[in-house]
Amino acid sequence: MQYDPIKRILGEAFNKKPVLRKLFYKLLDLLLLRTWHVKKEIRIWAKGIGKDVNILDAGSGFGQYVFYLSGKNKNWNITAVDVKEEQIDDCRNFFKKIGRNNVSFSVEDLTKYHTNGDKDMILSVDVMEHILKDVEVFRNFHTSLKPGGMVLISTPSDQGGSDVHDHDHESFIDEHVRDGYNIDEIQEKLKTAGFSKTTARYNYGSPGKISWKISMKYPILMLNRSKVFFIILPFYYLITFPIALLLNYLDVNQKHKTGTGLIVKAWK
Repeated sequence: MQYDPIKRILGEAFNKKPVLRKLFYKLLDLLLLRTWHVKKEIRIWAKGIGKDVNILDAGSGFGQYVFYLSGKNKNWNITAVDVKEEQIDDCRNFFKKIGRNNVSFSVEDLTKYHTNGDKDMILSVDVMEHILKDVEVFRNFHTSLKPGGMVLISTPSDQGGSDVHDHDHESFIDEHVRDGYNIDEIQEKLKTAGFSKTTARYNYGSPGKISWKISMKYPILMLNRSKVFFIILPFYYLITFPIALLLNYLDVNQKHKTGTGLIVKAWK
């Protein structure tokens, strides 16, 4: 299963007007469980942070987290990088139109890109499962952070991440180079890269697994089968949306002994 063709179609639809892109971000915020978890961690981090901070969104994609961060505090300076030029161009144009001047975008390869220790936080959401040379990326993260700076990572776990449930089962997402991280493995890799402290917790527990299937997996399967489902999709979500919201709330507010996703934090 490939996300990119669907992303491209959605991007073309919601890029027509800034108001449509803002609506798209709002829908992503509500539907994507990972966004609920990531925003929760950002709010916790922000409590002890001053006004003038530098943040790197490493793998910014559609720019929904850049939009959230740049709007949360106008004094925060956000650097957003992604390997896909078309997404960077789209984001650059959109943020220029809405006057968000505390954001800059560039096309970068995370295995090679780093800054000179000026970042207070690095955000990496659904990126590391796409990169084979992950320790090189973690080293670049470490180099880019100030002492005491934090990296926040959201990625699939090896407990069924990418919808893989045994060794013979292929990933639901073709673009993934790994099905998911072991909770200890990713922390060891971060420590190998130089990080002094790490924590990790599971998300996408029982409620989240169901939510992901009804809000993301099944719609994507339908859209990959036929573009006709773009017409049916609003009616599908009319029924499933309230259920997904309740499940997302439960997942964020419960502790999970296991789950198909990981929220990982590491400090320099």
